Formats: sequence, C-alpha cells, structure tokens
Amino acid sequence: MNQRPTQFTRFHVMSALALAALGVYLVVLFNIQVVHHEDYLALSNQTITRVENVTASRGIITDRSGQTLVSNQYAYSLTFDTSLLKSGTNQNDAILRLVQLCRDQNVEWDDNLPLSYSTPFTFTVDGLTNTQKGHFFGFLRSLKPAQDMIENFVKSHPELMKPAKTDDAAQAEGENTADTDDASTPKAPDLDNFDTAQLTSALLVQMGFTPEQIMDWLRDDFKIDADCTDTDARLIAGVRYELQLRKLGVNNNPYTLAENVDVAFCSLISDGEFQGAKVSRSSTRAYETTYAAHVLGLVGSISDYTDELKEQGYKRSDTIGISGAEAAFEEYLRGSDGKRVTSVNSDGKITGEYYKVEPRSGYTVELTLDLDLQQSVEDTLAAKVDQLNKKDGLTSRGAAAAVIKVGTGEILALASCPTYDLSTYGQDFTELSADPAKPFQNRATSTPYAPGSTLKPATAVAALESGVTTTTETIFDPGYWKYPSATWENQTNCWKRSGHGRMNVTSAITNSCNTYFMEMGYRMGLDTLNEYYSAFGLGKPTGIEIGENTGSQAVNENGQDQAPWAAFGQANQEYTPLQLANYIATLVSGGKHCPAHLLKSVKSYDNSEIIATGSTEPLNTMNISDSTLQAVKKGMLGYTTNGGSVAVPFQNCVVSAGAKTGTAQIGGSMKNGVFVAFAPYDDPEIAVALVLEKADAGAVLASTAVDIINAYFSREDTASIVPENQLIP
Repeated sequence: MNQRPTQFTRFHVMSALALAALGVYLVVLFNIQVVHHEDYLALSNQTITRVENVTASRGIITDRSGQTLVSNQYAYSLTFDTSLLKSGTNQNDAILRLVQLCRDQNVEWDDNLPLSYSTPFTFTVDGLTNTQKGHFFGFLRSLKPAQDMIENFVKSHPELMKPAKTDDAAQAEGENTADTDDASTPKAPDLDNFDTAQLTSALLVQMGFTPEQIMDWLRDDFKIDADCTDTDARLIAGVRYELQLRKLGVNNNPYTLAENVDVAFCSLISDGEFQGAKVSRSSTRAYETTYAAHVLGLVGSISDYTDELKEQGYKRSDTIGISGAEAAFEEYLRGSDGKRVTSVNSDGKITGEYYKVEPRSGYTVELTLDLDLQQSVEDTLAAKVDQLNKKDGLTSRGAAAAVIKVGTGEILALASCPTYDLSTYGQDFTELSADPAKPFQNRATSTPYAPGSTLKPATAVAALESGVTTTTETIFDPGYWKYPSATWENQTNCWKRSGHGRMNVTSAITNSCNTYFMEMGYRMGLDTLNEYYSAFGLGKPTGIEIGENTGSQAVNENGQDQAPWAAFGQANQEYTPLQLANYIATLVSGGKHCPAHLLKSVKSYDNSEIIATGSTEPLNTMNISDSTLQAVKKGMLGYTTNGGSVAVPFQNCVVSAGAKTGTAQIGGSMKNGVFVAFAPYDDPEIAVALVLEKADAGAVLASTAVDIINAYFSREDTASIVPENQLIP
C-alpha cells in the first residue's frame, strides 16, 4: 500500500498548524508592541519603576580672571533600601552581610546607636552630639517599658527638665485646659520638655537601664535571630536603629549608610550579591585653592528646616551654603534638581535609569577677588605675624588686610590671619576651635579695631570742607593740647612731647601731629566729625555680601566732649579693616563712596549668559575739593618719602604711594598696629588697610604694605600702568 499521499497530507497539516501558531504569535506581539504599546508600558512602569530626585551640582566659584576657586567632584554614597530586597529575603541577614563588607573594606558606616560594638556592652551616649542624644531619647520613648522607666525617674528629678516657660506663655498654653485639669491627679512629666543635652551614660544607669537590657529589647523588636552572636547582633541593630528613627519621625534626614566610598568598593556592590545595597553618585565641593577660606565659606546640611526654605524648594536633606560666598550667593549656586526614573527587576536589581527632568547645575559666580594677590596678601601677613610671635613669644596674635579697587569698590583681597584650609575643615575643626588665635574669625570684616592715627586724613578732609581751617592755616604744637575749659592736669600730650612747632594740614598729616587734629576735632564738634566719617562709610555697612560688623562711631560719654580724641582715632570708635580700606578708596577717588563688594558677575552654567553683576554705583558722593584732596594726599605722600616715618621700606615700592600709620591703645601697654595706603600716587588704583594685633606701632606694617602693593603692580596685567622711572632696578 502506498503511504506517500498520507505522509504528504500530514506534512501540510503540520506546516499549516505551525504557520497558524506563528501567525497568532505575531498578532499578539504586534498587539503588545504596537497597538497597546503605551498601555503595557504604563503598566510596566507602574510595577517596575520609581522616580527619584537628583540633586543638581552647585555652581563653581572663580576669581575675577576666571581661575577656579571652588568646584565639584563626584562622590559615591552607599544606602540600604529595603524596597530593593527580594521577596522573602531576611532584612537582618542582608544588613549584616553589607556591614561586614564595610568593615572588611575599612569603610566607615553611619551608626549612632550609643552601645559599644563588643561585649560586655557599655553605653557610649557621652560621645553623641546634643542632636544625636535627642534622637536616642526619642527612640527610647518609643519603647513602652523604657518610657515607663523614664517617666518614673523624671517625676523625682525635675531638674532634668528644661527651664519653665514664662508666665505669659504658660498661661497662653493653659487657657484651653484650665477647666478640665484635675489638680488632685498627678500629671505625667512632659517628656517633650526633657533636656536631652543632660543625657549621659551615668544618667541612663541611674534611670535603671543597662546596656544588656537595651540590647535584649533591640533583639526582640528587630527580630534578630537568637543564634546571632552578640557582635553581629550589635552590627545589625545599629543599622536597624537608624532606619527606625526615620520611621518614627525622630530623625527626618535621609539615612546614608556610608559616604564618599571609592570606586573599588562600588564595584563590589554592583555584582548583585548585596541585596538592599544601592550606590548613588553625587557631587561634593572641591577646593582648588587653600586661600580665601573666610571669603569662600562652607556648605552643609540644613540645620533649621523652615517653611520659607520649603517654599523655596529645599528638602531637608539638601546641602546649603552656610557661610561666606557659599551662603551669600546661594540663590545662584544651588542649581535646579532633576527627576530620574529607575527600573528595578523582580529580583530587586536596578536594570536601567533615565532622566524625566534633567538637573540644571548652579550658575558660575565670579568674585572680584584676585587669587594671585589674595595669595600674596595672606602669605606676607602670615609671615609678619609669625615673625612677631617668635619675637614676643605670643600665640594668640591675629592680623587682617583688605585691598579695594579705587572707583569701583571691588574687593581684590580680603585676608585674616590665622586662617584654615577648607578642604580639611572637618578633620581640623576640633583643633582649630581650641586655637587661642581664633582662626575661624574673619577679622577683616567682623572685628572692629580702634583706628588710631589712620583716621587723621579723614579728619583733615572734614576740617577743610567744613571750613574750620584752610590749607594754609598753621597751628602751633607745644607738645600737648588742652581743652580750653579744662585745667592743665587734663591736657593730652602729643606723641612728640617736645612739640612739632607750627603745622598746616599737610605737614600735620606727614608728622602725625596729635595736637593739630585735636584742635580740629574741638572746632568741629563730634556731630560734624561723625557726619564726615559716615560719608566715608566708617561705622556703616560697607555693602559686602558675606556679612560684617559695622563697627561704631565715637559717642560722648558722661557729658564729656569726645571730638578732640575722636579726631585722631583715640576715642571710643572702632572700625573694621574693610571699612578703613574703603574709606581710603573713597578719599583718593575724590569722594566717590562705592559699596565694597565681592560679586563681579554671575554667569549661566554654560557661560552663555550673564545673569547678574555686582553694583559699582556710589552709595554717596562727597564734595571734596581739588585743593583739599591734594593737600591730604600730599601729606600721606610725605609719610612715605623725604625722610617720612615709613620712607625707608617704601624705597622698595615699585610705585609712588601715600600712607598713614596708626597705633591704637587696647589696654595697659598693649597696642594694635594699623596701616592704610593707596597707590599709585598720581592716579590711585588700589587702597590697602592692615591691622596687626598687639604690635608695637603701625609702622611695623610698612614693609607688609609694600609687599602687597608690589604684588599687585609687578604683575603683567598691571605693569603697564607703572611709569618706567618708578620701577625699582
């Protein structure tokens, strides 16, 4: 019997069935990928994706020529995310595996549970910050047995509570409860008012707690296996404790297990063997210079999350500028966060990422600072302080300097000594905080000093422009000045006890004659004197963006006229080095009082657009006549030439300059040295102010001022303005 037709039929049937199955598959595939693509994609996204916030990189900070001062560097952080665990995975096992890896790789992880890592367990609460103590106390209160023990102890120790509120506040709070409270019923202590700063290891023991008891509670609450060793249980409990704080709302900051982990460690995590582990990339501040620390400032976490910050789009976990330029120009530097969609498979492993909203980096902030000049100023200032400290055996002496561009108010250099390195701020903080020289103190802007005789040029302008003297009038100095209505015992000696003889305004500046200026102060009175000082910006805000001490003008005390003493800087007035520099810049510009400022410009992150510029518009303009200006400037020139007090060090100055010293009494025999200068003489471009604490006299700063002036005018971009005959061979 012939079987070929039957076999042929079977072949066609099977082929038809195969083609039909293929057709159905293609139809289904087409339906999924084309017809219902969006529907299935949406369903897929609902089940395997999540949206994460991506913090934008902060803008960079540069000096006036574009040299980078502060930038960013990538950093990697490790988090433990329970949502990434496979179904059925034991959370404690995953934590232990991850923490053991950190320990083996010498990676420090965040664990603030105040229990020692090994047995016998001990409390370590004494090493916590006050905030961390508050977190631990809040956690203890969440444990019912612990809460009862705390309440019973606090009832008999009311001294542990914070000071009671004022009667008005207490009354306001109690208005709604006065009718319902039963005075006969003892009230439970308000543990919200417990002063957690007093929490110590000894106090926990007094309350009845033991480390072993706390550990047993943690084992129970966190369901740590009984077979787990005490050491391993403690490792697990540390991470579970941090996670629990967030669940309870005790600590609302995101929990990062480890920060600044290296790439090699990240590669160990990426193999998928450590469930729940996630490595995130972020940026941290990178400091391209060790100079200008007081100007640049710091970034940090938000310490007080206000409604205002929330409205501005900040999250509790955000980094924010907290001092210096970082804080002053926060609105430009912060950038705009993005949104990232992360895909996760059924095993909890990240399979893909894409940006839903691209983050925008912060803008570039260009400061008025000249980095090369800033470096020279800090170095020469530190050298002078070190020299005198070795000579006098002092450790707490400080100094400050300010250099301002005449006619614009741009701050070219602003230095305080001693200073610190922003890149090692965290690790150096404890040591620096204990330094008696106070390196964190921005002396240039925040420390007012008695100006001494550096105020005499301002007094001269005031006397001439108010009309109480002329450029030709001479005053005889017998070596002292006596208030007309006072007895001879109240006379004030000039620094030159033998007297200067007859002085006009110019020679009085050159010779720093106290008698002349006391007479001028007496003639004007304090109100007129302070009016002119205010016009120079003394005792007033300078305009600097990073914050400052505005100093104070002289005031009459006990009915005594202070004008004669204020006129030569020896009354009760105090001004900052920045104010002194800006006053000199105002004077030599002919009275153009510009705001002292640090912002040169703000550029978009791609440098394609200028967003903002610093203001150079005058705050006020003084009417300084040309004759007054020349008489005062000539007096300051005489100080640096022709046998003047600081003529010798100024022989080394590459340009002709005017200057004035000041020696301010600060108690007993102690003095501060003060120095102001401008250069070049004919067409002033920069004004300089220096203060050296516990110095013999302001003249000791003359060589330092010369070094600063030379550093500025010896550069390629400024050398062209120096006449050849003024260059020192």
